[in-house]
Amino acid sequence: MAEAADIQGIGPSPARRWLRRTASLIIGAPLVAALLAGPAAPTAQAGGTAKAPTRSETVSVSLDTLAPSAPVKGDTLTVSGTVTNRGKDTITQAKVDLRVGPRLFDRTSIDTAAKRTGYVPGSDPAPLGGKYTVKFAKLPSGISQDFTLSVPVAKLGLGDDGVYQLGVSLSGQTSRARYDQVLGIQRTFLPWQEEERDSKTKVTYLWPLIASPHVTAETGSDDQQTPVFADDDLAAELAPGGRLEQLVSLGSQLPVTWVIDPDLLASVDAMTMNYRVKSGDTTVAGKNQAVAKKWLTSLEAAVSDSKVVALPFADPDLASIAHRGKNVSGTLSHLQTATEVAGTTVQTILHVKPSTDFAWPVDGAIDPSIVDVATSAGAHNVIARSDSLQETGGLSYTPTAARPIGGGTTAVVSDARLSTAFQGDMSKAGNSTLAVQKFLALTLALTQQDTDAERSIVVAPQRMPTVAQAQSMAVALHALDDERWTEPLGLVDAAEAKPDTDATTSVPGSSQYPKKLRSQELPTQAFQDIKSTQVSLNNFQVILTQPERVVTPFGNAVNRSMSTSWRGKPLEAQQYRDSVRTYLQGLINEVQLISKSDVTLSGRSATIPVTVQNRLLQGVDHLVLRLKSENATRLKLNDGGAVAEQPIRIAGGHSQSVKFDAAANVNGQVQMTAQLYTEDGTPYGGEMTFTVKVSELTPTVLLVIAGGLLLLVLAGIRMYTHRKRANAGGDNGGEPEQPSDPTPDTGPENGEPSGSGEKVER
Repeated sequence: MAEAADIQGIGPSPARRWLRRTASLIIGAPLVAALLAGPAAPTAQAGGTAKAPTRSETVSVSLDTLAPSAPVKGDTLTVSGTVTNRGKDTITQAKVDLRVGPRLFDRTSIDTAAKRTGYVPGSDPAPLGGKYTVKFAKLPSGISQDFTLSVPVAKLGLGDDGVYQLGVSLSGQTSRARYDQVLGIQRTFLPWQEEERDSKTKVTYLWPLIASPHVTAETGSDDQQTPVFADDDLAAELAPGGRLEQLVSLGSQLPVTWVIDPDLLASVDAMTMNYRVKSGDTTVAGKNQAVAKKWLTSLEAAVSDSKVVALPFADPDLASIAHRGKNVSGTLSHLQTATEVAGTTVQTILHVKPSTDFAWPVDGAIDPSIVDVATSAGAHNVIARSDSLQETGGLSYTPTAARPIGGGTTAVVSDARLSTAFQGDMSKAGNSTLAVQKFLALTLALTQQDTDAERSIVVAPQRMPTVAQAQSMAVALHALDDERWTEPLGLVDAAEAKPDTDATTSVPGSSQYPKKLRSQELPTQAFQDIKSTQVSLNNFQVILTQPERVVTPFGNAVNRSMSTSWRGKPLEAQQYRDSVRTYLQGLINEVQLISKSDVTLSGRSATIPVTVQNRLLQGVDHLVLRLKSENATRLKLNDGGAVAEQPIRIAGGHSQSVKFDAAANVNGQVQMTAQLYTEDGTPYGGEMTFTVKVSELTPTVLLVIAGGLLLLVLAGIRMYTHRKRANAGGDNGGEPEQPSDPTPDTGPENGEPSGSGEKVER
């Protein structure tokens, strides 16, 4: 009925005259087709109507600029672009025309019009003509020509407020068809709203600051724990003209809600100080402190009076956790930790208090398990999208974004059409212009839907928009600055808006989750890898005297392992997880037992030394060294048992030799096993085994030793007596004095290496 009412009020504008011609087409199609084709060759046109769409794509038409995007009374509309002859023939008598089409009454009509290609007589309006035409004498094959058309808005014949089709066409002749024909056309939309509306749509536009992980788990040994980056690619995004720099520069002038990954802030904050960058097997000093400082300063100024939402640290993939990870123990605790540190990180670096009450699944696609995971981490609002939470009640309008979905949780449903408006390659001016005009047309059509209530609409674009996409988004939002049919609203306020009672609140089942998104999820193995790393970290940290130096960087790295940014990059994701696990294992191995050679025990009792080495730069404690004799009958430890333990505490960069008392009963070999344990009995590192050779002294051996000693004593007595007699003879003038026995020569020191065995202390 709304459409009928508008048609009844049609005046003598070109757009409305086009509607009359469309109606007359029903009774006079051949005549209208001939008139639209032009008088030059009616016979050829009559026979070629079916081929018109193909012919009309001979020339590509690009609309590079359209200004103003949403004109008002008194404006002059300027359209510029490029026409390119893609055909084989030269086009003569070429001219570029502007065509104003009919008003479109709903968003479905806009979608349909946007999909049309080629010129169809009777469906496309007549050109304005006259002086509002650009002419080319000829357009050779493969050649492009720029054009600019300027038309006063008053000459467009726009009537009631609404969305109008706008087309730019190129017509001309070729050697094969010497009559005027449309050879190329490009369509767009012109929103027309002369004055402010009394009822406006509140628009919440999310402005995401999210990046891929760049920081590793590795840190320097200094007090500041200098972070180590996997690469220095983040600097290019922060530098002037870079993606993140443009997002901050553009966003600072827009009424948006900033959605920030705290990991990005922490990474850039680390870059403002000394940082290292991996280069092969070593690291080099990072040199982009100035770029990082400038970006953070600009961001802090941009968000000082804005609404800020903090995602969980490193933007964990909620759908992957829900579908693949929640059944792996410990996964949900990581999500909880990531949420807890989010607010603190943002507030510390940007000095604004963010909202941490929002979860944002990929593309706003939800099912019950995703909602459960999101709320388990403390979120009460889930940012969904309308193509996931589809309306089933046949509403004729777009309802308010906020929807209660049970359990005190609100689904904040973003509009799918508007949220996806700037995906694709926006680096081409023609694509950007079309996207901007369609976005504005959709917002105006939404506002004009048949409802008296003001509505709150949320736009949640792609997570990491390119520079060109961000620039296109900014152009569209600036076109709404005068607030003729929309006004901005923060995300927190949008979530608290009064829900529409007729809107669906039913969360789709898991079977309705998009297959394409499911195929990009992190695999279950990823969460098992994360669990393995966390178990190793737990066992490692309990022996450290400064555990915080390890817990924080590795905890952050574990969160980064679950990042949404790994979607579609399984190899890179696996490499990151492996690098975290490998580095942690390397640190664990710095505390180890030093391998021993075989030990010879030549006595009933002795001490057996075992050396523990700590090559970490911090001390270790709460370790126990356990030594076990595999044959306690032959060799006992300490108080006669098979196992002995001693506590271990070693300063960083030192070793400690631990001595165990041992007692031998029987000759032979005994295998010994040394193993480090944490105080709770968990093995630390690998076992170290060695052999003790027991060689007890028998009575026969003792008798031989005693006999040798007796001979030495007797020889000494004889020598003493002989010298005494000699001295006595000299005094009486008898035998001359005899010299004493010369000292025997000692053999040279043995320079050969020692044997493989070692003797223990007795």
